[in-house]
Amino acid sequence: MAIELFSTVGYHATSVAEIGNRTDLQAGALYYHIKSKEELLWEILRSYTEKALAGAQRVVATDSAPVEKLGQLIDSHVRIIARHQREVLIQMRDADALSAEHMRQLQALRQEVQDCWESVLEEGYRAGELTRGNRIVANGLLGMVNSVSQWYRPRRGQSVDEIAREFRAMVIEGLAR
Repeated sequence: MAIELFSTVGYHATSVAEIGNRTDLQAGALYYHIKSKEELLWEILRSYTEKALAGAQRVVATDSAPVEKLGQLIDSHVRIIARHQREVLIQMRDADALSAEHMRQLQALRQEVQDCWESVLEEGYRAGELTRGNRIVANGLLGMVNSVSQWYRPRRGQSVDEIAREFRAMVIEGLAR
């Protein structure tokens, strides 16, 4: 319920009482399950970011060629972003409400995701399979894939697989040698 409220009205505009009302819990009972509203925000953002990291780490660990790994990263990340669209929107809008410690932890997780992408791009560049393999390209690709959270609508005709396929073709055809 908190994900729905945070994504539609925003973290700052959502009260613990409102979360409690939507879950049929009084605020006091809700605090039995969570330490604070900020802790709830942290758990939401941590959970989906860890899923993105796990997906990226699985791809990096394969014996696939770098170009195939890049395609697999795109596929995996598009699926995760589409599945966790609300959480991504919350992160983009409200991550600054995290405590300094939680923000540091979130940034560390996000950096690990980016490191996976950078390692695949660098591996592809060193192998002569990709024309570029650097942090700027990794940032651009992650920004492109993360933007799916802003415009993807499941009922508007494009499937997640179609989006991943189009992104994969666009990126690989643009970077492959």
